Amino acid sequence: MLKRLLVSGYKPHELGIFNDKHPGIAVIRRAITGRMRALLEEGLEWVIVSGQPGVETWAAEAAFQLRTEYPALKVAVISPFLEQEKNWNEPKKIAYESILEQADFTTVLMNRPYEGPWQFSERDKFLLRNSDGLLLVYDEENEGSPKWLRKLALPAAEQGHYELLTISGEDLNFAAEEMRMEEEGW
Repeated sequence: MLKRLLVSGYKPHELGIFNDKHPGIAVIRRAITGRMRALLEEGLEWVIVSGQPGVETWAAEAAFQLRTEYPALKVAVISPFLEQEKNWNEPKKIAYESILEQADFTTVLMNRPYEGPWQFSERDKFLLRNSDGLLLVYDEENEGSPKWLRKLALPAAEQGHYELLTISGEDLNFAAEEMRMEEEGW
């Protein structure tokens, strides 16, 4: 049973999303919410993100919304280094601050600013060690940045020690179709 779920995936630019009004965000959030809801019914207690823009931010926001139905759900934001958001644009900084304010637990893994890409690798190893499963918005045909986290999670998943769940492009198409049908009154 999954108690601690790490959620990650693409950055906004990898999906062609360049503003907060993009309709794809609602689709991604819906797909994540559906997966989380099913896991909550099975005993999920924590959603864990590192607070990166894109899927991680949208997953945290989805978890906060789910707390109205599942008040015991907790959210952890575990940043890799100090001032992670330093070079982000203003909307991304605001979204990050918002998830930090609403989170049940926040911490910074390395108590120093960005020094190099190795910090992201260390973050990923730590997050995988401290979670029971990974929900990754990922499509093998469009690898992008999530491929590194998937590569780290795969050996444990193949040995049965870890759950690796994905939301694929097909899953997103299904969520978009559900939303369209609801809008049309089906």
